[in-house]
Amino acid sequence: MTTRFKHSLIAATLLLAGSAAMATPSVNGVTISQQRIDAIARMMEAQGQPANPQMKEMITDQLITAEILRQEAVKKGMDKSADFQAEMENAQAMALANRFIKEHVRTNPITDAQIKAEYDKVKAEFPEKKSYRARHILVKTASEAQAVLSALKKGKPFDQLAKEKSIDPGSKVNGGDLGWNEPATFVAPFSEAMIKLAKGQVTATPVKTQFGFHIIKLDDVKVEAAPPVDALRPQLEQRIQSQRIEALIKDLKAKAKVQQ
Repeated sequence: MTTRFKHSLIAATLLLAGSAAMATPSVNGVTISQQRIDAIARMMEAQGQPANPQMKEMITDQLITAEILRQEAVKKGMDKSADFQAEMENAQAMALANRFIKEHVRTNPITDAQIKAEYDKVKAEFPEKKSYRARHILVKTASEAQAVLSALKKGKPFDQLAKEKSIDPGSKVNGGDLGWNEPATFVAPFSEAMIKLAKGQVTATPVKTQFGFHIIKLDDVKVEAAPPVDALRPQLEQRIQSQRIEALIKDLKAKAKVQQ
């Protein structure tokens, strides 16, 4: 066998193999179209499945299996039953309805102005939430609390006094720092006193709770505002689309002659 003939034979073999790989599958002469394979592939991709040759091979195998079973069902006359006809009508109606909605969404893109208008509505509904960063010195008696207040008035640092005097083991090592919290985190007498303070201010009198007596210092306050528009864009688009589709369906229902 000459080298040239060998190369030609290899090329022909590769060409035939490529043609076989690209051939449209069929079962007993019934062709499974590439459009059917592609339709399922697009659906799986939309659900996050990776598009690769293995996925296409799996889809083709499933469709071949389905076609074999379909043909057996037809032989038994199952395609003539009233139940099957009803299922097919329902499947067709739902498929066309979904296609109509998708086309409506595609041909009516949402504008930045509409996003901004919807964001303004959401922002107005967004509840203002305040968080407080406070420190405290917890002692057992009122006289001990008064002694702490006297030391503070004389200029002793709050965090130092907390480390020396506080009986709260969780915060004393941090100078009484309780971190960021919403008022509801604390018992009522504590939170009520805390939210009345200005930044840097200390309670003028001890605050009594079931834990003892507190001297409270407010370090800072922050107000949680609505997230920026770009952070909410996906939710805003979904909200607008839902409103549009609902309005479209309502309008079409109003125009349709429906009898029940």
